[in-house]
Amino acid sequence: MAEFIMKDIIKKNHKEDDYFIASSATSTEEIFMGRGNPIYSPAKEVLRRNNIPFTEHYATLLKSDDYDKYDLIIAMDSYNVRGIMYIIKEDKLHKVHKLLEYDDSFNDVSDPWYTRDFDRAFSDIKRGCIALFSYLERK
Repeated sequence: MAEFIMKDIIKKNHKEDDYFIASSATSTEEIFMGRGNPIYSPAKEVLRRNNIPFTEHYATLLKSDDYDKYDLIIAMDSYNVRGIMYIIKEDKLHKVHKLLEYDDSFNDVSDPWYTRDFDRAFSDIKRGCIALFSYLERK
């Protein structure tokens, strides 16, 4: 959801040419026989209800050389931070952050896979993406 929420915020602010947003998995749980899983149906539903456009998307695995391709690597929770660090090995340029750091809460985004509360996850992610966008625009 985060990729599409952030893309929507960027589009609404007419900044599409200034940012490149992509998402990746930190484990192979979402990759099956060489192909990533599509967006989970309840996630699609919450995006639709909140008028967030999305396209077909299949999970891809983060690679160590992705570290050099991006200015920031944003994780939804502490578990994902550990997964990112396992893949990239070190964060010399301090690119890895949890999304809600930008909202000054430092909490994890509520994980809808376990809670089944996709609305709460959406709310956490949207709040974090708005704060992240504000941070980036002040830089």
